Order: sequence, then structure tokens, then C-alpha cells
Amino acid sequence: MDGGFTIARFRVEGFLGLRALHFRTGVCAVFSFAMLLLVSLAGAESIPLAKLTPAERQARIAGDLAAVRVYRDGLRTTLEFVHARPNLFPTEKQKEPRVLKREERETVWTTWKSFLDYVLALDAIGKYHRGSWKLRNDAERRSFLAGYAAFLAQYRYALEFIERVENDPSLEPLLNEPVPEVGLTAGTYAKLKFRFLNVGRGTEFVALEAGYKAIGSGLGREVRDGIEADRKAIWKMGRGKGELMTLKNAGRVIQRTGFTAYFPVQAGVSEWMGDTKVWRHNRSLVSREQIDALAKQLEPGDVLLERREWYVSNVGLPGFWPHAALFIGTAEDRRRYFDDPEVKAWVRGQGRADGDFDALLKSKYAEPYAASLLVQEDDHAPRVIEAISEGVSFTTIEHSADCDSLAVLRPRLPKTEKALAILRAFHYTGRPYDFNFDFRTDSALVCTELVYKSYEPATGTRGLRLPLVEMLNRPVLPANEIVRQFDEQFGTAQQQFDLIVFLDGYEKRKRAIEVDTKEFRQSHKRPKWHVVTQER
Repeated sequence: MDGGFTIARFRVEGFLGLRALHFRTGVCAVFSFAMLLLVSLAGAESIPLAKLTPAERQARIAGDLAAVRVYRDGLRTTLEFVHARPNLFPTEKQKEPRVLKREERETVWTTWKSFLDYVLALDAIGKYHRGSWKLRNDAERRSFLAGYAAFLAQYRYALEFIERVENDPSLEPLLNEPVPEVGLTAGTYAKLKFRFLNVGRGTEFVALEAGYKAIGSGLGREVRDGIEADRKAIWKMGRGKGELMTLKNAGRVIQRTGFTAYFPVQAGVSEWMGDTKVWRHNRSLVSREQIDALAKQLEPGDVLLERREWYVSNVGLPGFWPHAALFIGTAEDRRRYFDDPEVKAWVRGQGRADGDFDALLKSKYAEPYAASLLVQEDDHAPRVIEAISEGVSFTTIEHSADCDSLAVLRPRLPKTEKALAILRAFHYTGRPYDFNFDFRTDSALVCTELVYKSYEPATGTRGLRLPLVEMLNRPVLPANEIVRQFDEQFGTAQQQFDLIVFLDGYEKRKRAIEVDTKEFRQSHKRPKWHVVTQER
């Protein structure tokens, strides 16, 4: 088994040879002991593929194949940004380290976190499918494809990323800083190189090639386009040593290494944009009783921040808080709340002589208004507008708040501005979800974009001044930034929200607990996989 792989242009044969011994003796120190504990904890409730029913097995594999496509596309987009920014990631070798400006360092750091997020998510898929190497039946072959596609995508784009970073000696120290957002300790970039610039990794690649060739062409294309593009790119960047292994020998390698995973959680889904969890199916930490109690405290115009653990859609979104929504209440809720002299005067200024805010909504947006009155699951009335995978939609509080951590923020604004925000939100209903996360257009919206544009300051209104950040050349508003700003402004004249409630999910206790403002203010600093570590 002398098959191996090197990156010719890096001239790292000695580096690879030294670490090959560690790889073959099982001492590949990719993670610290603490992170290995996380792997163990996260996998504790994962059901092996062989123990699933045929229908569950089919759904799991289909979901993971779909997830690979999403994660691979995330890596591709990240590398496109890297290639488009030679000022940050030079195309030629730099003789001396540069001193990057703060803004430049933050852009590099954001790109690195995004890249890691996708690599580690692909790793989790590979870990789950590590037992499929025997290729005895259709399920094992499709499972192998899922793991193989995940392996190739992260291998290919890791090599491309490393190639660009190695051109600039000033980048390595920056990328070796801890990445608490995704639960990684210091030295992460060194570990990435250790993991991918490795003879053992090349041996695994050649072994998996043998398995892939043995499958043949009888399984349909699914992710084959990506597989073919990635394997060709890998061969182009390096050189294979020795002849391709026989399947028998390759099986021994795959059995021992099994897609070499080290990610703290497992990712496997039936649908790729957050409709199906990978763990703790059909049960959220925020209870129905808590939602019922919460609904009595809410007012039209409140902003909901939500987190659902173990969802594929969390990958690629920075920070602990991934989702935001706007509470609008029912028509009756709004009539009571906006029965206010100033609101009525404002409505009359919009052309409604009766001063009835809901009548204004109906007259301006007749179809959305009719949709907002239609009862949904369990005969609940819609009380929330949010941008979800289906688009900007009316949902019930019972559905929207069915999550694992939930916070309610109340804007410190007059009722007239809350009425204007709801009016604007109705304007956006029906528009598709913005999978490009681009705030520069209104044709499609992401969840926080709906909140941002509903409360955007305008002539004669104070509005909410929410912080946009740049990610991969796009201005965006991660929900986590709303909490960071709240923490920064708390107790000052600039404070824009009051915290109404924070229901903090505790995985080990299997419930959410109401905690204080101090804890909420710190929540934006949590690692992405806080639920795994919070009580350890």
C-alpha cells in the first residue's frame, strides 16, 4: 500500500513523510482531547445506517447526498472569493510578511471561518458513512458515494485554499488563532495542513478511487458531476504514486481510516435547508407551554431571535444565533395594539380616513392580507412573518417559536414606526428566500434582511440602525450581530431594544430555561456548537 499523494508545487515531501508515520500508527492529532470528547458526545445518539429501516436509510442517504451538494457549493463560493481577492490572498509568493490592516484581517478571518464551517460539515457526513466500503448492495454503494463526495470536496478545496495561503507568510499566524465560533482551538490552520498534506490522506484518496471505480455507472448521477470535477482537480494538483490499488487492498485502507473525520457534530438530513434535523427528531427544547405563555407577552413589531440545533441550514451562518423573525400578531391583536391616537393620525396620512391600521394593510396588500388570516396547522392563526426556505411567509408563533433557544427583542420605537415596519413586511411577503444572502437586492430576502428592511430608517423615522457586515463581498446582517450590538449598546443612550425573554436551551436537561439579560448579552460569543459544550 504505497499509494500516496503530494502537492508538487509545495515541495513538502519531507513534511509528508514525517507525518505519514503518525497517520499509520493512529496518532493523527487533528484535535485536542477535549474535541475528541465532543465527537463522542455528538455521535452518542446517531443511529448507524445498518440499523435504520429501508425507508429511513433511503431518506438518510438522499439527504446526505443533497447536503454534500450544498456544502460543496459553499466551499466553491468561498474559494471563488479567495481567488477574486489577490490583495488578501496573493497569487504569487511573498518574500516578506505583510502587516494587514484591521479590516483586511477581519475579512480573511471571516473567510476562514466560512471555509472551516463547510469543511467540517462535510467531515461529519464522511464519518457517518465510513462503514459503507464493502459495496455489497445498492444502499452501501450510495452511502459510499455520499462519503466519497464529501471527502473529495473538502480535499480538493482544502488543497486550493492551502495553496493560496502559503503564498503569504503573514496569513498563517492569523489562521492559527483559535476559532471559538466553530469550537476549534489554536493552531487550526496547522492542523488543516497536517490533515490534508499527508501521505496517509493520499493513500486514502487512492483507495477510495478504487472503490468508486468498482461501483460503475448503475447508480444515476446525483453528485457525480461534483465527484468527477473534484477528483480530476485533485489529480491535477498532485501526482499519484504507484498503481491504483486493488479493491481488496483499498478496502483495508478504507476500513481503517474511513473518511478520517474529526468534526464535533454529525450532519445527516432528509432535506438540505433545515426542514429535517440530524439529531433529536421532532422535539424542541422550547416547550409548547412556554410558547403559549410567551404569546401572551408579545406585541406587534417584536423581533424574535431563534436557534434550532442540529440543522443543516446552520452551516455557513456565522455565530450562535442563525434566525430572526417579525411578530405581527393577529388582526385582532393589531387592532387593540394600534388603537392609538398617533397611529390613527399616521394612518389617515396614508389615505385611510378611518385611521384603521388593519384596513390600511388590507387596502394596500389585499392578497397577502387574506393569506395572513388563513389558519394553519392545528387551527392556529398566523402571527409571524419570516423569511424561510419557502420564501417570505406568514407562520404561526407555535411553529416559529418551536425551537431550541429563543429571545424576544422589543424595539424602543413609537407604535407608528412599528406599524410602518409591519406595513413594509407585508410588502415583502411572497418573495423567495435569498440563498445568496445579498442585502443589495429586494427580489429575494433572507430572514434578517426582512427585519432590517422593515425597520430601516427613513425620512421622518428613527428606525433601527442594525449593523451590516461584509461576508464574501456581500453586505449581510447575521442574527448574531443583532445580539452583539445589543450587548454593546446596553445601558447607553444608543440602546435600541429591550429584552422581553430569553429561553436558553439545555441539551442535557432536554428543556429550555428562562435566563437573565446578562446571559443573553453573552450569547453572541458562544461557539456555534455551544449545545455540545455548555454543561461539560
